[in-house]
Amino acid sequence: MDFAFDARTEELRGRLLAFMDEHVHPAEATAAEQRAKLASPWDVPPVVEELKAEARRRGLWNLFLPDTPGLPGEERGAGLTNLQYAPLAEITGRSPQLAPTALNCAAPDTGNMELLAQFGNDEQRERWLRPLLAGEIRSAFAMTEPEVASSDATNIETRIERDGDTYVINGRKWYISGALHPECRIFIVMGQTDPGAPDVRRRQSMILVPRDTPGVRIRRAMTVYGYEDHYHGGHAEVVFDDVRVPAGHLIGEEGGGFAIAQARLGPGRIHHCMRLIGMAERAIELMCRRALTRTAFGEPLAGQGVVREWIADARVAVEQLRLLVLKTAWLMDTVGNKGAHTEIQAIKIATPRTVVDILDKAVQLHGAAGVSQDFPLAELWAAARTLRLADGPDEVHQRSLARRELARHR
Repeated sequence: MDFAFDARTEELRGRLLAFMDEHVHPAEATAAEQRAKLASPWDVPPVVEELKAEARRRGLWNLFLPDTPGLPGEERGAGLTNLQYAPLAEITGRSPQLAPTALNCAAPDTGNMELLAQFGNDEQRERWLRPLLAGEIRSAFAMTEPEVASSDATNIETRIERDGDTYVINGRKWYISGALHPECRIFIVMGQTDPGAPDVRRRQSMILVPRDTPGVRIRRAMTVYGYEDHYHGGHAEVVFDDVRVPAGHLIGEEGGGFAIAQARLGPGRIHHCMRLIGMAERAIELMCRRALTRTAFGEPLAGQGVVREWIADARVAVEQLRLLVLKTAWLMDTVGNKGAHTEIQAIKIATPRTVVDILDKAVQLHGAAGVSQDFPLAELWAAARTLRLADGPDEVHQRSLARRELARHR
């Protein structure tokens, strides 16, 4: 078996690693200092725009998106396969607040761009996809609701009702990532267009709602373990109150929302897992540095047996996860997302859970510093723990994976 990356991947890895070392990691402290002086917590530190400009100059832009015909130049995407993109996304996971944004590869925009590229019509792609690919605007994906178990997407209650040549949207969403970003211009909203359809998976549709449409109201910012995730535009509770948009804003056909959501979530799940491996690698690096430089009871922490076990177990776990993610990426490229369904669920179960444990050990090794703002570990832990819920909680994926496994033996 050949585990080597191809020539293009290696070349991009070299460029990206240099960009991280020369610009991204040094910018972390700068961004924190600049953010403390901003008028609004949702404003973007100037260094982020500097990073974006440098990434574009180095050809590290829209790496997540396969080649998209009909769009010019770099806006078409890098044309990478999932297998080629995986090690690059892993590298960006070492600085998840800055690196994905710098490369225009941050969620939820990545999923929204993929959705528009695959399902949007020419007008929708021209109006919204092109400025998203150019990094001129940001977006949000509005699916999750507070009043229902949104892990079952058929529960979504927001109504999208046809009224002549318009649709009227009414509903309440929360944890809508990116909605508070000052450059957020468009929501992709999922809701019911046909509540009485016999097939519960044909009741939902998706529609484009400009952020400034009358009736769209941000009720509050939602925290994640106390963090507001400013760099990605936060997570908002959003109310849609008689929001009226043209019928041409519907994405695809009525009743196609559930299928579009599943198509969007497949790549999103593996991208999260790729970045999580980078987060784990940074945790291991920080553990090793801490263990070698801190002394307790007369010897370096690296001499403690339990610390050595944590580091060894973390290394084994990361190598296992990486191989599973790469296998999943390869299957997505060769047999499609549907053919890789079991593996996508497997990595979504295993990766966040394992990385949370690695980060927890890293926090423990750092003591009080581990839960402080002086190290990235606490915020990384909060992000990783959240991914046991985002894009489907562990238990939903376990239920589906077990059902498929059992079916093989009936």
